[in-house]
Amino acid sequence: MTDLSVMPPKKAIGPIQWMKRNLFSTWYNVVLTLVVAYLIVTSVGPLISWFFVDANFMGSDPKDCSGAGACWVFISQRLDFFIYGFYPGEQQWRVDLMFLLLAVAFVPQFIERFPGRKWLGLFGVVGLPVAGYILIPGGPFGLSEVESTKWGGLMLTLILAYIGIIASLPIGILLALGRRSEMPIIRGLCVVFIEVWRAVPLITVLFMASVMLPLFLPEGLNFEKLARALIGITLWQSAYMAEVIRGGLQAIPRGQYEAASALGLGYWRKMGLVVLPQALKLVIPGIVNTFISLFKDTTLVLIIGLLDILGTVQSTVTDPSWQNVAVEGYVFVAFCFWVFCFGISRYSQSLERKLDTGHKS
Repeated sequence: MTDLSVMPPKKAIGPIQWMKRNLFSTWYNVVLTLVVAYLIVTSVGPLISWFFVDANFMGSDPKDCSGAGACWVFISQRLDFFIYGFYPGEQQWRVDLMFLLLAVAFVPQFIERFPGRKWLGLFGVVGLPVAGYILIPGGPFGLSEVESTKWGGLMLTLILAYIGIIASLPIGILLALGRRSEMPIIRGLCVVFIEVWRAVPLITVLFMASVMLPLFLPEGLNFEKLARALIGITLWQSAYMAEVIRGGLQAIPRGQYEAASALGLGYWRKMGLVVLPQALKLVIPGIVNTFISLFKDTTLVLIIGLLDILGTVQSTVTDPSWQNVAVEGYVFVAFCFWVFCFGISRYSQSLERKLDTGHKS
């Protein structure tokens, strides 16, 4: 029976005591607290006024913006261009359908005990790329073809990020396994591939893929600019992914490898059933961080003439008919990136909590 007289007291701190301990414990904490409070009071009010109170939400042209606050009319009037780029208006339902399928596949992943959650996630990884290959370019089933030069906006950003993420993860796993292989040739090739690609900035990779690669291809053989960019992004990202996964493989105790070998498991079954599941669980934060980095790095395709969401905004804020709307455009881009990156981060945190079983050697 527990002796309540010797149990440690419960830690109970009220708001006043918390403020004394954390905000006003010393003279310099008092000064810092007052300075930060002053900055918050003097900046939050004007920001709220600019964003909401004095902002203009309704209208159809620049004359409907008063200039006292944000001109969100600019965003509403150019929203189609920011989302679809030059994709034909009568065919935009295909992009909307892909957005819907994307939401159906991944939004339930944030809801615990959602029926069919695993199957929807599997569809997002396997079925969604197939659906996108049919719907976005067109051609099969009587769908009119839309050239990749007309793709742009948020649609293009998601295509670049999604394909880069889906393709770089398995390639990165193979490269990480190859770098730890006992076969010198395979290990050497993987080391050279990883170190070369990691030493080159993505902007250089995109430039080489867009400008230099066609010069080395045989006559008559050519890839679209978007395909070359996707190949470059995938290979570049795979090198970084390989190093993240290699860190997870090195963190697995030697006894796990020996136990799997003692059970008579071959190399691929040992890796697929014993080692890799543990390694991937350990490096979920690193993998997600790499995904988020890739998502933001897609804006670099602007240098090779592909208009992602940032490119569409930059090409629009220079329109003489719309003046002084650059801030609104960049705020809109930042909000879009924040929504997706924050969603990826939150899902990774829930996945970590779900798979947290402790790591024992």
